[in-house]
Amino acid sequence: MDASATSQNLDFYGFLERMRRPAAADLVRAVKSFIVSFTYQATDAENDSKKIQEFLMTMETTIKGHPLWAHAADEEIDCAIEGLEKFVMTKLFNRTFASSPEDAKADMDIFEKIRLLQHFVKPNHLDVPVIIQNEASWLFAAKELQKINSFRSPREKLLCIMNCCQVINNLLLNVSMSMNRTPAGADEFLPILIYVTIKANPPQLHSNLKFVQFFRRQTKLVSEVEYYLTNLISAKTFITNLNASSLSMEESEYQKNMQAARLASEVAVAVPSNTLGSSKDHAPAISRHGKEIHTGGSRYPYMEENVRDLTPEDVEKLLGLYKQIVTRYTLLSEALRRLSIDEDQLLYSVRDLQAEIERK
Repeated sequence: MDASATSQNLDFYGFLERMRRPAAADLVRAVKSFIVSFTYQATDAENDSKKIQEFLMTMETTIKGHPLWAHAADEEIDCAIEGLEKFVMTKLFNRTFASSPEDAKADMDIFEKIRLLQHFVKPNHLDVPVIIQNEASWLFAAKELQKINSFRSPREKLLCIMNCCQVINNLLLNVSMSMNRTPAGADEFLPILIYVTIKANPPQLHSNLKFVQFFRRQTKLVSEVEYYLTNLISAKTFITNLNASSLSMEESEYQKNMQAARLASEVAVAVPSNTLGSSKDHAPAISRHGKEIHTGGSRYPYMEENVRDLTPEDVEKLLGLYKQIVTRYTLLSEALRRLSIDEDQLLYSVRDLQAEIERK
């Protein structure tokens, strides 16, 4: 856990500890009353945002004048409101996050589109200069962004965005310093963020961004925070509307790549990666007359077996494997027939599958 996350937890638990004191009874009643009344109102994201923002502002004024925070510094008051925001939004999360069918559809549409784009989009398609390309650092940034769905408070989700963007920004600063070049601006930062977002494909991207926009305290969405959040929203919009011209690509090539990605996805769904075997550490076990016999880590089950040793259950398993291999072979053959893809890209896979079928 990084320092920022630790600080957040200390703020939150400090707030809860103070709210448990008898002197905080009036504050507790106010918070509970708001949460209960809120849950009985019709869902409307913009109206919900307005009510929560107004409630937090009212409570900030109340806390400033409360005996429990008498003579407290501004930083301590701010920590209390941060704790209150997290408490309220955690309680209302299911009511406010992805709260409409339109949100769910937007999340699914962009997730599926990114899943296809991951198959062929490269940094050069987004005009990212070679001098600032760094896949290792981008992977770290992508992992930070992928964490966004693990949290329920706007502040914590926003921290994931900040961490991701700061990794990218630090990389750009390091390149500028080492190469004695002009510091990168939005024209270099945004394309990298778009590529990192495609690499990460964070779940429910639309709903996460909307949640942060609507329910993070507006006074906190300023300066660097606002810049990074705005850039990620721009990245999401770019990806949503992405087409051939967005990637400086011929329309026919773009459609060919998208179709190949769809077929590859179908193959992945039809044949799980562990269907045809397993590693030595997880060698498959085969039943023999009530006993289990391990294949010794062979990549293909039954390769060392004799026909007379097979049981009816083994034959059933082999039939299932055969069907899955044929399905995979058929899909790859169809891709080769329907698309004008260089045979070298798929021929090896097709021949390999043919050999597997013959061995079975």
